[in-house]
Amino acid sequence: MDRALIQAIEQAAPADQLVAVRRDFHQYAESGWTEFRTSSLIARRLERLGFEVLAGRSVCAADARMGVPPDSVLEARRLRAIDQGGDPEYIEAARGGFTGVVASFAGGAGPTVALRFDIDSLDLIESDAPTHRPVREGFASVNVGAWHACGHDGHAAVGLGVAEVLAKLRRSIQGSVKLIFQPAEEGVRGARSIVAAGHLDDVDVLIGHHLFTGWGLGEMAASMNGYAATRKFDVTFEGTAAHAGASPEEGRNALLAAATATIGLHALPRHRSGFTRVNVGRLEAGSGRNIIPCRALLVAEVRGETSALCDSMYERAMRVVESAASMYGCSATVRSMGEAGTASCDAVLAERVKTTGARLGDFTFQSVNRMGGSEDFTEMMRRVQSHGGLATHIGIGADLHGVRRDTSDRSTVLDGHTPTFDFDERALKLAVHLLAALVLDAMSAPGRAGP
Repeated sequence: MDRALIQAIEQAAPADQLVAVRRDFHQYAESGWTEFRTSSLIARRLERLGFEVLAGRSVCAADARMGVPPDSVLEARRLRAIDQGGDPEYIEAARGGFTGVVASFAGGAGPTVALRFDIDSLDLIESDAPTHRPVREGFASVNVGAWHACGHDGHAAVGLGVAEVLAKLRRSIQGSVKLIFQPAEEGVRGARSIVAAGHLDDVDVLIGHHLFTGWGLGEMAASMNGYAATRKFDVTFEGTAAHAGASPEEGRNALLAAATATIGLHALPRHRSGFTRVNVGRLEAGSGRNIIPCRALLVAEVRGETSALCDSMYERAMRVVESAASMYGCSATVRSMGEAGTASCDAVLAERVKTTGARLGDFTFQSVNRMGGSEDFTEMMRRVQSHGGLATHIGIGADLHGVRRDTSDRSTVLDGHTPTFDFDERALKLAVHLLAALVLDAMSAPGRAGP
């Protein structure tokens, strides 16, 4: 990639607009499958930039979605999105929780390069402390219980920034581009539905990214490996209510079944072949002190270093659930709420990322081989790789205090999934430069194998 093209990318990147877009998405945060306002504004902007836009039911396979909220919640959030300035036409297309967007254009013979941007917020209450920058500068979430504590507001803004750059440099593109704006990444609920809809089947090169606190501005990982496979599930125990004093023998105690299952799940042995995890994050049961509870809800997850280890943990977890229910004469209904496997980034593509980053001159490089957490971008990676394509997931430093990853003092790091999370917005422009450059770089290497 020559210097003239790098300069063209830098000049085309909308720096001030990126911050404004990020803050708008932050202020009107929407959690998984309810990103009606967010996705509608993304779709309309992409349409105006000249992309072919898919939205609504054509993006996410209905039966492959997991953890979709009840219809009453979806409808309330849809109406809220209209009131908060979303695009009515695209909001209507997303009715029922079909909030993904895929934008594309073809620029002639060459590979198909796809970029993925997650757009959902977390179900979390944002800090209202006066020192919290979104509060201090007036863009804190107005949707109580939903806010961007993981940087997906930034990811969505970066996606639109990349779209603008590529639209301006369209004559330089030799191949096809897909920009995938994914709902419901939190809880690993959304990627599989986009995969099931076939949007990754013709992709030669797939790139994702994530903004990271704890890494200073300009630090980057060209590949992030070691994501754990995970399965999320809810268990509803159904028993029989009875008077706890007058007729306890008639009751079937769902609370005790759920509590027994919780203890049993956390007692599961770990595996010698790799790390495994299990956690019950919520337990709800009961209505009064003299009533034997007839219903209980258990919200849990398992993880494994490999997909096989995760599946093994899940199978054992199901035996625990069934046994606990049987012990108290209850039934147990399990609902899958999210799932993602493991995947490894392609080394050859990661090297191209490093080479491109070095040419831009803005980055120093980190190595990440064990993330530990989970990420459903792996589902997209696996599909592309199964068809002979290449994929990688990039980490981009965005710590608000410029903290470097190798520091031992993390007292100033604003970690994700916490009420005070925030990031350095200067990283948005760096991410746009890098991702746009990677698309154009991939176009320079013909053939299905990509770079």
